[in-house]
Amino acid sequence: MAATPALEIRNLEAWYGESHVLHGVDMVVQPGEVVTLLGRNGAGRTSTLRAIMGLTGSRKGSVKINGVETIHLPTHRIAHLGVGYCPEERGIFSSLSCEENLLLPPVLKTGQAGMSVQEIYAMFPNLAERKNSQGTRLSGGEQQMLAVARILRTGANLLLLDEISEGLAPVIVQALARMITMLRQKGYTVVMVEQNFRFAAPLADRFYVMEHGRIVEQFGAAELEAKMPVLNQLLGV
Repeated sequence: MAATPALEIRNLEAWYGESHVLHGVDMVVQPGEVVTLLGRNGAGRTSTLRAIMGLTGSRKGSVKINGVETIHLPTHRIAHLGVGYCPEERGIFSSLSCEENLLLPPVLKTGQAGMSVQEIYAMFPNLAERKNSQGTRLSGGEQQMLAVARILRTGANLLLLDEISEGLAPVIVQALARMITMLRQKGYTVVMVEQNFRFAAPLADRFYVMEHGRIVEQFGAAELEAKMPVLNQLLGV
């Protein structure tokens, strides 16, 4: 019997006010997969992550998390199903220390233990060194690590990551790539929105390409080379 998808989206429509931003999005992500959403700016990728979390104005269609329909649930109830959302703006509290930021979110009752602080510091040695530093004193890369680490501590097992490599130094991007690989090995399910194709390409099991609020292409990692002419046309990679 096939496993229940970690995430199953069917005919998802979403709006910001009167602006219709998603037009019948379909997507299925299996447990333990890393899936990347590709597309130009404004294609609807971030809006898809926000719609999964119930953060758009209104939405309709179907969004199932581990088989549970969430389209009418509020955001906090969706999070408690084991979904961790890391927005592009990171949301680090400047007045709190690195460790206080890390300990702030409550542990979710998902049946899966979150990572301990010690495990997180082993994965992100930079955060261990900066644990007493204020949020504003962390570099962009350290803030990004902290934003992801904060989710891992809660016990969330479906991670929605929005442009985590954007604007970061190559050494930090490499550290984030190692993190994604490690999370896959631990059985986490990851949906990434990425503009950095070189970062995303070696990490993902499957790809979805968006344009004008719709999925226009989907393919597995094994098809990536054959799909490059199409991707060049759609993304200019």
